[in-house]
Amino acid sequence: MSVTVRRVVTGHDASGKSIFISDGPAPQFHDRPNFVELWNTAGAPAPIGAVPGVEPNDRPLQIGPPALGSIVRVNEMPPGNRSPMHRTKTLDYGIVLEGEVHLILEDSETVLSPGDVVIQRGTNHAWENRTDKPARMVFILVDAEFASDLQAALPDIRLTR
Repeated sequence: MSVTVRRVVTGHDASGKSIFISDGPAPQFHDRPNFVELWNTAGAPAPIGAVPGVEPNDRPLQIGPPALGSIVRVNEMPPGNRSPMHRTKTLDYGIVLEGEVHLILEDSETVLSPGDVVIQRGTNHAWENRTDKPARMVFILVDAEFASDLQAALPDIRLTR
């Protein structure tokens, strides 16, 4: 299964007038068929030039954004799929577009349906599709830091970056 998402990118002409830069499938430079990376930024504030200087997706897939950066992607979860438990040093906005997804934490879980939004704050978690239909979510990942008191309480684990 390979996911395709239409990406419309806007910009400016030489006089500053708003224009469309591109409109079509988001180019992909990785081999993960269930991930569509739409855009990423390498810092904040993100520079906005008339036309993007380079295609931001022209790099290997990375799970989290660079320092002070962000990533927006769409993830399609096949029926019966479960991710491993993982933790990222990011603040994530997860929006269910279609299907049903279970968000599993260390002590509990909840079911998410289309229109539901998760604010994922660096917790250890997994995603599972327990249905017979694909589920699709959009994720916006923002670089974050754990506060010192929380960092001291967290187990000494390798973070996904």
